[in-house]
Amino acid sequence: MAKQPRGGRTSQQGASYRLALFDRDFMLSPAMRGVRLQVECVKADEALRAWGVRSTIVVFGGSRVREGGPGRHGAWYDAARRFGRIASERGGALHPVAGIRDNVIATGGGPGIMEAASRGAHDAGAPAIGFNIRLPQEQAPNPYTTPELTFQFHYFAIRKLHLAMRARALVVFPGGFGTLDELFEILTLRQAGRMGSVPVVLVDEAYWRDLIRWDALVENGMIEPADLGLLHFAADAEAAWHLLDAAGVRVAA
Repeated sequence: MAKQPRGGRTSQQGASYRLALFDRDFMLSPAMRGVRLQVECVKADEALRAWGVRSTIVVFGGSRVREGGPGRHGAWYDAARRFGRIASERGGALHPVAGIRDNVIATGGGPGIMEAASRGAHDAGAPAIGFNIRLPQEQAPNPYTTPELTFQFHYFAIRKLHLAMRARALVVFPGGFGTLDELFEILTLRQAGRMGSVPVVLVDEAYWRDLIRWDALVENGMIEPADLGLLHFAADAEAAWHLLDAAGVRVAA
């Protein structure tokens, strides 16, 4: 029988002896998923608090849109960039009050419309938040989000939470499945009374009416006529800002 060292312990300890925090296998186990969700939420929350970010203007739109791109892509990119600048200059993000910033541009952090809106904020000298998500094809953060406010999430649920929880407004440019997902997420929260009076503005009315026949939802009894009032349409960046301003998004000086 092998002689054990004093104290009754062998010289080689197993995985159970590792500090839980540094036990990778344990931390990544299914049993710890709830903890990982909490950690991912709190990390971003603490960084946003450190920057005094109280509220955001969230901008969604297609990641495939490019500056100078074909068709209407170039115009959409330019409009998103202009909106990012306008909202940052007029909404309060440039001028924190007692260390608090309002209406900071927040996007999914990637390319396309997200890059354009972040770039507009960068043009104005204002911060821009990037809520990136880890994907099979890695999404690189665009170069215009503020480094200290550029996050990477594993869980879509936590990313969605951060996109929604500080939003004072949602501005949606043309996009695909991901854009529609985020748009309907916010519309559902508004319809269900789980968000405050957050205006939702869709830029380029022709695109959105060609894509979705919104009245059909009312005609078929799927939503109430008043629910269509959750949507506002804007032709360009300036019109989008005027709608938000009329809704009371601007912070009083």
